[in-house]
Amino acid sequence: MPFLSRRLRAALLATASATLVAATLPAPVPLGIGDPLFPHLGNPGYDVLAYDIGLSYRGRNTEPLDAVTTIDARTTAPLDRINLDFTGGTVRSVDVNGLRADFAAEGEDLIIEPLGHLPAGIPLRITVRHTSDPAGEQDNGGWVRTADGLAMANQADAGHRVFPGNDHPADKAYFTFRVTAPQDLTVVANGERAGRIEHGDRTTWIYRTGHPMATELAQVSIGRSTVVERTGPHGLPVRDVVPAADREKLEPWLRKTPGQLEWMEKQVGRYPFENYGVLVADTETGFELETQTLSLFERRLFTEPGFPEWYVDSVMVHELAHQWFGDSVSPRTWSDLWLNEGHASWYEARYAEEHADKPLERRMRDAYTRSDGWRAEGGPPARPAAPEPGEKISLFRPVVYDGSALVLYALRQEIGSPAFDRLERLWVRKHRDSNAATADFTGLASRVAGRDLTSFFDGWLYGKKTPPMPGHPDWRGTTPRGSGKPA
Repeated sequence: MPFLSRRLRAALLATASATLVAATLPAPVPLGIGDPLFPHLGNPGYDVLAYDIGLSYRGRNTEPLDAVTTIDARTTAPLDRINLDFTGGTVRSVDVNGLRADFAAEGEDLIIEPLGHLPAGIPLRITVRHTSDPAGEQDNGGWVRTADGLAMANQADAGHRVFPGNDHPADKAYFTFRVTAPQDLTVVANGERAGRIEHGDRTTWIYRTGHPMATELAQVSIGRSTVVERTGPHGLPVRDVVPAADREKLEPWLRKTPGQLEWMEKQVGRYPFENYGVLVADTETGFELETQTLSLFERRLFTEPGFPEWYVDSVMVHELAHQWFGDSVSPRTWSDLWLNEGHASWYEARYAEEHADKPLERRMRDAYTRSDGWRAEGGPPARPAAPEPGEKISLFRPVVYDGSALVLYALRQEIGSPAFDRLERLWVRKHRDSNAATADFTGLASRVAGRDLTSFFDGWLYGKKTPPMPGHPDWRGTTPRGSGKPA
């Protein structure tokens, strides 16, 4: 046998071992972490620490972007394969810890076979060279085409239509974005700008988050935009991103944000991130979205005269409140969505009461009247029905908005305003930059109240029928259509 160097012999042995493992492994299949509503979303066996996402935009928002996504992670269990959530793009190559790896696509998973078995507790660096295609149907989420470029709307499970990753809010990570675009366009992303490099007729923009973030909250805006900067409470940087042609028209709305920040801080404590701002996109999505540090809004919300001022204000506060409830404190599963939307709707309603003479009690009484119907249609707040096939947005039903704000109203009635306010502040402080579940909230509420609230929450969060409202024995619901029974 001819002489072989130690390194070459090791490489040949590793290759032989990998071939043997591949021969005995079952066929690659999509995995998931078993979320009750999205069972195939997320992936077991590793924890993502950071994403570095490079995107190259050529100026046409229907063409695929060239992309490189680098994921730093750590294995939490032994792995022979690594599953990433990814669809809607073409994968060109994958490296794991600097070595080329085989890969296959199954369902909406990218399944990677590293060179050899991976034990638990080791670092991973996964580099995927791929395209990111905005040409798919906008209703599926991910990239949103605007009049002059692109933005993102990844909730609930569309982040992996843009970049490969562990697309579940239970696995938050730090993000770096490196986006190259034509020189006449402006790029903005979550977090703070860390660099801007000009090369010829193109510019690379670099942004980094100062706090971990769920994949569903990632945001990149590319377009002919103006960035408007001002200062919020405690010197907080506020940067709004708007179509350049609408800069003056939108100013009356943009200048409201510092005051709204001050109001929210009075309710629940200091704003949890490094900056905040409003991203106004010239597009039609049918919703607004709490992307972290840079909430996405449709242009028409601010420019169409049919929307009353108080309504626009309350929508702005709704997305702002999400920065605490949903972004900083993220749900552990999608069944915990009520904690996001219920709280955002609660503070939206509270703001409208204080600033526009829209009584909270009237809104909650109306919600109580409708609550049994909402529960019949979409399940109780903390056990929502799964979204309709092919209509993931149908998860966002009235029961998780005002139907869940109604739970908070009932809780305040039950334990009193001082205890409720302490609970809210403690909740966002205790779980900042992390994930929390419904059981965490109910347990904390019991400790703050000084008594067991299990029976109260069982009815309000999981009951098919809405329980009697504390303090309002005269409130009545309506009979859900088709039930044939009194509410």
